[in-house]
Amino acid sequence: MTDRVKLVLASASPRRLALLEQIGVEPAALLPTTVDETPERNERPRTLALRLAEAKTRAGAVMAAQDPELANALVLGADTVVAVGRRILPKAETEEEAADCLRLLSGRAHRVQTAICLTTRKGGLRSRLVETRVRFRRLSEREIEAYLASGEWRGKAGGYAIQGLAGAFVAKLTGSYGAVVGLPLCETANLLAGEGYPLHRGWTGRA
Repeated sequence: MTDRVKLVLASASPRRLALLEQIGVEPAALLPTTVDETPERNERPRTLALRLAEAKTRAGAVMAAQDPELANALVLGADTVVAVGRRILPKAETEEEAADCLRLLSGRAHRVQTAICLTTRKGGLRSRLVETRVRFRRLSEREIEAYLASGEWRGKAGGYAIQGLAGAFVAKLTGSYGAVVGLPLCETANLLAGEGYPLHRGWTGRA
């Protein structure tokens, strides 16, 4: 039975796909979803991450149910929120937004809340939240301008992508590096295994 379990990733993120492939997981399909990511009034960063991950998973499950090949697949969704205290930073869409984020993060610590959500074989949802603390060294205006020119900030929570050039900004990280990129691998593997996904099937001959 386990060999027939399929996985759908409710995301178009190449980073999340690459992280899944890192642990030998190859989704049967990618079903990117569109949900309103606007924080609710006084919503905490961790609450927002969980709410959005669950909303993306539910939306992905509705889409998967319309395809006979995916009707019984597990659906995985995720969301990442960067925050300084209770202030939620945007997923930067303009250089001005990204610059504001980088100046705020310069020389200080912030928290990255990453939530994952997986449908269960009984039609329910299972979620996990991973908090990671990241400290940036102090950034010069020249560095900020150079990073903005790279374009890597576009669409990224907090205006940076840790797996790219911004890795040079990180002085300390406590928690899950994968979670900051977009998917905590340990927690994801545990959720998948708990629902009967053949996680280790693709491990043979990986070396």
